[in-house]
Amino acid sequence: MEVALRANRSFLFMRRTPCLLLGTCLWLVMGILADAAGNSSSNSSSLPSLSRPSAVTIGSLFTQDSVIGRAARPAIKAAIDDVNKDSSILAGTELKLLEYDTNCSGFLGTVEALQLMENDVVVAIGPQSSGIAHVISHVVNELHVPLLSFGATDPNLSPLQYPYFIRTTQSDSFQMYAIADLVEHYEWREVVAIFVDDDYGRGGVSVLGDALANKRSKISYKAPFTPGASESAIKELLVGVNNLESRVYVVHVNPDTGLQIFSIANSLGMMAGSYVWIATDWLPSALDLSDTVDTERMNLLQGVIALRHYTPDSSTKKSFLSRWKSLKSETTATPNSYALYAYDSVWLAARALDTFLSEGGNISFSDDAKLVGLNRSALSFSTLRVFDGGTRLLQLLLTTNFTGLSGEIQFNPERDLIHPALDVLNIGGTGSRRIGYWSNYSGLSVVPPETLYDKPPNRSASSQTLYSAIWPGEMTLKPRGWVFPNNGKPLQIVVPNRVSYKQFVAKDKNPPGVKGFCIDIFEAALTLLPYPVPHVYILLGDGKSNPTYNDLVYAVAEEKFDAAVGDIAIVTNRTKVVDFTQPYMESGLLVVVPVKKEKSSPWAFLKPFSLPMWCVTGAFFLSVGAVVWILEHRLNPEFRGSPRQQLITVFWFSFSTMFFSHRENTVSTLGRLVLIIWLFVVLIINSSYTASLTSILTVQQLTSGIEGIDSLISGSDRIGVQKGSFARNYLIDELNIAESRLVTLENEVDYAVALEKGSKGGGVSAIVDERPYIDLFLSNANCAFRTVGQEFTRSGWGFAFQRDSPLAVDLSTAILQLSENGDLQRIHDKWLSASECSAEVNSEEENRLSLSSFWGLFLICGIACFLALACFCWKIFSQYRRFTPETGEPEIEIEPANARRPAHVTSFKGLIDFVDKKEEEIKHMLRRKSSEEKRQANQCLDGHSSHSAV
Repeated sequence: MEVALRANRSFLFMRRTPCLLLGTCLWLVMGILADAAGNSSSNSSSLPSLSRPSAVTIGSLFTQDSVIGRAARPAIKAAIDDVNKDSSILAGTELKLLEYDTNCSGFLGTVEALQLMENDVVVAIGPQSSGIAHVISHVVNELHVPLLSFGATDPNLSPLQYPYFIRTTQSDSFQMYAIADLVEHYEWREVVAIFVDDDYGRGGVSVLGDALANKRSKISYKAPFTPGASESAIKELLVGVNNLESRVYVVHVNPDTGLQIFSIANSLGMMAGSYVWIATDWLPSALDLSDTVDTERMNLLQGVIALRHYTPDSSTKKSFLSRWKSLKSETTATPNSYALYAYDSVWLAARALDTFLSEGGNISFSDDAKLVGLNRSALSFSTLRVFDGGTRLLQLLLTTNFTGLSGEIQFNPERDLIHPALDVLNIGGTGSRRIGYWSNYSGLSVVPPETLYDKPPNRSASSQTLYSAIWPGEMTLKPRGWVFPNNGKPLQIVVPNRVSYKQFVAKDKNPPGVKGFCIDIFEAALTLLPYPVPHVYILLGDGKSNPTYNDLVYAVAEEKFDAAVGDIAIVTNRTKVVDFTQPYMESGLLVVVPVKKEKSSPWAFLKPFSLPMWCVTGAFFLSVGAVVWILEHRLNPEFRGSPRQQLITVFWFSFSTMFFSHRENTVSTLGRLVLIIWLFVVLIINSSYTASLTSILTVQQLTSGIEGIDSLISGSDRIGVQKGSFARNYLIDELNIAESRLVTLENEVDYAVALEKGSKGGGVSAIVDERPYIDLFLSNANCAFRTVGQEFTRSGWGFAFQRDSPLAVDLSTAILQLSENGDLQRIHDKWLSASECSAEVNSEEENRLSLSSFWGLFLICGIACFLALACFCWKIFSQYRRFTPETGEPEIEIEPANARRPAHVTSFKGLIDFVDKKEEEIKHMLRRKSSEEKRQANQCLDGHSSHSAV
């Protein structure tokens, strides 16, 4: 073989020698002619053209007879022709292409790649296989030859490991994140990954698992098959997949063999309703190559969701598509996205080479010292040479920026093309329709991605939109995405085997083996689901004591059971390991203590009012009595008499109004107004006093000083908790109560006995338990116990399922329907009787009335008294002024004549005497004074007339 290879190289050298001699002669002649003509062009423009080689060779490496290869080959040739025709690129240098076929083989592809490198290529385009790319990347790293791959999409091809590998297409990682967004958009939780078991398939599915985990979803099952698997192997794989719960299938395979999966799936009835099929870009790549519709093939794909690399429309793209059929060696009717990426890869290499040569770069190769030492082998590795300018050319490739057929060609720091985007296609009828777009910038949308780049990124749930899709089986309603596995195995539901509070859940001799409030709610919710749920109940517990509910929940989390049904509280540590349904019953921790009837007290009648209330009420009784006396004293003879009699009248009238038994009549308008308001106040006070006294006389008092959870924490009394309840751990972990204070109790009888004994008698002072249990306990305790304080936790009871179980979501909706249609309350009334005693303990302080409850009434009464007194005073002073003598006039006697003592109204005593007179006397005096004034006026007039006559 070595002799043949050397002969072949000798033959190639003999063929190339004349060409090299001819090129050298032409270069010398052109230089001499340019100098002789005295060309005025500058050296800067002539030197690069003289230093440029006449040709530069690049190589292509892909499987030519494949879906990607049949599209890429004419595209690459068209790009080579377009570059050589464009005088602005590689002026004076021809771009040549060496083609090598990998023949869909990793081994042959590696050999072909080594043979390609023997020809001193400066850039290699390809391969399309991720597996071959992993191997070839080691070769190009050693030889410093950049590798532009338009088809190797494995995300594991890292630029850190393979610095000379440049991906000129989109990585599969973006497709997988797009699928995760689709799963979240349609509210699915689990998918089954069907993929080819090679670097391409494993790399993509690995990223898919991470992307789904970020959305709280997961790959429930991975179904790999070997490349080139037989039909029977694929059929066996799909049969196993069909027995799983998930009905969302993500197909990530090679485009050459992928359609076989749908053909087999259709024969198994897996392309009907309730199934979801999501295909990566391999499916559109295969369908885009045909200009005729294969009806039989399209019937297999009805309802499939597929992703395709998004390439924006442009004039250059339209021009390229219009001349596609006229390209040489054209073997496909229409190009796919890989053809566009292959075309742009050639232009990327040409632009970078043009810059490289313009900078004075030299196309030269040198021997690799590492390979020269391998001559002991029959393989001649010494013919592989290192490209001296490879490092600089790599830098230029990564910094080149232009707009190609596939869009903007520019690399980010991670060496991915910027603005990755995908079309979301829905296959139906004889073709496919685009139901939206996905971009790494803004997620799912119905507008082209480039219109969103100028806006702030928006990944909110409301902005993630797609047009409606047609699903397999011509269904327009979104599939649920899961069904019960078709393996005849019913749902394994664990139920606590309680020995107390059996109204909630208990063992039963009749099918289904359990009964109770919780079981009835679960069965009623199942009847509302649009699909049957085969299930069987499994009791957990020895029947002698209640099981620990944490063990029940963790058994579900460890997948020993599918679900747990019973009186299971939804608490934080449990929600971390399982998924709960919507709560079907409210719950919370309460404190229960014993109570006793209060003994009679000889001073109980004073308890309804607080001390300030008693003082203010008494003061108002006296004040109102005094005001009424003032208003009635001048008019009403019942309010007159000796000072002793008047004082007795004020006190009697004041306190007799408490019982509405006052015998004195009120005759003044102001007095009646004040009395009416005061009697209304007295009515309210009497009613409130009666109600408060009745409540206090029937109040129940605590046997201990515990008034709620705060006093329980600060004390040292023993506390009872139910066995299996979360209350024990909550009191210890959250409230820091010493474990030695807690006593575990089994049933209601233990509750009553322990509370009656008390903490000092070997029992407990209080019990902490959930409200549903407490309500049942109190209803059968003959009102001997009561709750104190408020609920200090807020939770509820729900059914526990394994994490990400879709049944938990559907049952939550069913529980809400039970609540809305009243079935939840009817089931509650069937099993749980209402308590006949109040759930709370009354307190004297709560029933005692304070001044703050009546200050409004007292304020109204006080204002009425003030206004009445103001009107009375104004009337008195107006009358009093009429009796005041004017200057120079004789004094008027306001006392009887026999008193023989004038009373000056200007004195205070005279004012008091004036006020103390009866209203009739005042009116008589006013009439007498008026008559006297008239008489004096007449005398003055008569005297004046006589004087005038004289």
